[in-house]
Amino acid sequence: MTGKVASLHLHPEKGGEPLRDVDTIEVVQEKGIVGNGRYFGRVKKETGEPSRRQVSLIEREQLAAHASALGKSIEPGQVRSNIETTGVDLVSLVGKHVRIGTAELFLYDTRDPCGKMDAVVPGLRERMMHGRQGVMARVTKSGSIRVGDAITQCEEG
Repeated sequence: MTGKVASLHLHPEKGGEPLRDVDTIEVVQEKGIVGNGRYFGRVKKETGEPSRRQVSLIEREQLAAHASALGKSIEPGQVRSNIETTGVDLVSLVGKHVRIGTAELFLYDTRDPCGKMDAVVPGLRERMMHGRQGVMARVTKSGSIRVGDAITQCEEG
């Protein structure tokens, strides 16, 4: 299974502001995306360990299905995912490592859509429930990710 990076987006420092479109991101092992607003290097208050919430990904095909069902358009970056993809079923890769560019990510869980999704398009949050909302990932190998990079599952071993 090989997918592709369709677009890349960075969160702002202040919550609720639009994401910034970029052509390249740098990811750091167990820290996340350099320049990703308030999420880079976040740690758990209770333990001081790195937060698992480092990178979010969603398929453009899934967004197109939601937009069609709701009769609205959804622009790149509107659903607040860092990486939008094409040609890959991300939910089927939960629990696996993937290589994107020179980086490796561990896809650890499906994404939990928040109320901000209904501000994008009314009804979107409900449509995104039950495995139709993308995935969350931890950075397991630092590297660069660019628009157009292939997304491949790493060999087990």
